[in-house]
Amino acid sequence: MLPPSGDQFRLTAGGYDAVVTESGGALRLLHHEGRALLDGFAEDATASAGRGQLLMPWPNRIRDGRYSFAGEDLQLPITEPARQHASHGLARWVAWTVQEHTPRSVVLHYRLMAQTGYPWTLDLQVVYDLSADGLTVTQTATNTGPTPAPYACGAHPYLQVGGGPLDSWELTLPARTRALVDDRLIPLGTEPVAGTPYDFTAPRPIGDLVLDDAFTDLERDETGEATVLLHDPAEGRTVALWVGPEVRWLQLFTGHGTGAARRSLAVEPMTANADAFNSGIDLLVLGPAGSGTDEVSVTWGIRTVEEGA
Repeated sequence: MLPPSGDQFRLTAGGYDAVVTESGGALRLLHHEGRALLDGFAEDATASAGRGQLLMPWPNRIRDGRYSFAGEDLQLPITEPARQHASHGLARWVAWTVQEHTPRSVVLHYRLMAQTGYPWTLDLQVVYDLSADGLTVTQTATNTGPTPAPYACGAHPYLQVGGGPLDSWELTLPARTRALVDDRLIPLGTEPVAGTPYDFTAPRPIGDLVLDDAFTDLERDETGEATVLLHDPAEGRTVALWVGPEVRWLQLFTGHGTGAARRSLAVEPMTANADAFNSGIDLLVLGPAGSGTDEVSVTWGIRTVEEGA
């Protein structure tokens, strides 16, 4: 019998183990030396609350599923009925095709066909690669059509560093700005985090703070990477999620309303914030096929951090 998430692609290297699924190209499991780094989902279950899924060709929400591009008004299917939005792209439940599978890596592909609301054909690819330095994920989109296509991407891992709840876990979030949203979680503007409960530029406990917030203005190292740290003082464990320079936003979510509140922290790398197809903020445009601007790749990853490192 086939599991609900389809074929399971198992990876191992450098003390890490991972499982990636055919459904959505999702990251179902990630362990280091037998200890979970992700709050994923079981083999006999589906990916509830976006767990481990890829968010392409947009992350987060598009208001009412409506937007305009190149003078054309477009309407996407509503996939978040409670708020009447188009949510998290068009590839999270489809069957991705394996292109290469080695003991330590897997390459999956999905051709997103032109359709109502998104009339462009994109070749989507994801590479999951394990090493002693942890997991590296590369998401690539290539426009195969004759006209420019709007694009953004993200992913939805839930980090786990101890038994939970996460209130006592210490968060380091190198972001100087938070998005403000309306009651439907559509951005209204931004504010600096300094002096607010959302300032985690220095490590401190999450406490009882409820998060479903996007952050930007990320502080980066000399390579352009920004790193989020989640530390459990009780167990002395730390997990890091790093993002490459293409990732300009991070959505943090404490899981309220999902049935798994406060047992893990979603840290979602995103190239653009919610409703970017309408705001245009950080929206990418893939040029026509063969134009030289028809492809974009985004990298991020997860690793453990040794005490004192």
